[in-house]
Amino acid sequence: MDNKNCFDEINLMTVIVNIGMASKIMKHAKKHGVKGGTILLGTGTIRNQLLEFLGINEARKEIVLMAADSNTCEIALEELDKKFNFKKPNHGIAFSTSIKGIFGTKAMKCTEIEERGEKVAEYNLILSIVDKGKGEMVVDAANKAGSRGATIINGRGSGIHETSKVFGMEIEPEKEIVLIISQSEFTEGIVSSISKDMKIDEPGNGIIFVQDIDSTYGLY
Repeated sequence: MDNKNCFDEINLMTVIVNIGMASKIMKHAKKHGVKGGTILLGTGTIRNQLLEFLGINEARKEIVLMAADSNTCEIALEELDKKFNFKKPNHGIAFSTSIKGIFGTKAMKCTEIEERGEKVAEYNLILSIVDKGKGEMVVDAANKAGSRGATIINGRGSGIHETSKVFGMEIEPEKEIVLIISQSEFTEGIVSSISKDMKIDEPGNGIIFVQDIDSTYGLY
C-alpha cells in the first residue's frame, strides 16, 4: 500500500483527569486540531496515608483518548497543559504514545507507519488486563516494585452481552484494565512483580502490555 500521503507519525494522547473535566479537555483539544476522541470512566489510586486512614484513598477519574498526527499531538498537549496546568497536584496527567496505524476514522487515512529510529523512552505505559475485582491486586503488586499509583478502568460495556474496546482490543464485561505510568528503569521490576503476584504466565490470569511514552505532562 502506498503511504506517501500518510502522516509521518500518529500518536495516541491519553489524558486522565477528575470527573467532570473530560468534556472540557476534549473541547479545548478540538480548538488545536484534534478531531475527536473517546472518554472512559476509571478509578485512580492515591497513595496518601491520611486518605487511606479515612477510607477515601480512591478517586473516580475520566480517561480521554485522542489520536492525532505527531505535530498536532505536540501542540495540543502543550496547549492543554497551559490551560489545565497539569504540573499542579491533582490537576491531571497527560501523555502520548506512538501507534503504528489507525482504522475506522475518516479524519485519518493512515494505516501503516514506517519504523522510527531507536529512541530510549523516559517513561513506559504498563497496561494490565485482569479479571474484575483483581485490579487492586495489580496495583498492590506494582506498588511493591516502586509504582506510585495507577488508574483502573472497568471494562464493562453498556449491556451484559456487549464488550467495550480499548486500544482496539475487545475487553469482556468482567475484566478490569490497569494503567500504570512507570519510569523506564522501574518498568521491568514492576512488570515482574505483577506477573509473579498475578501468575500471569498461567492461562486465563491476565495479560500485560508495555508501551513507550513519547511525552508526559503532570508527572512529578
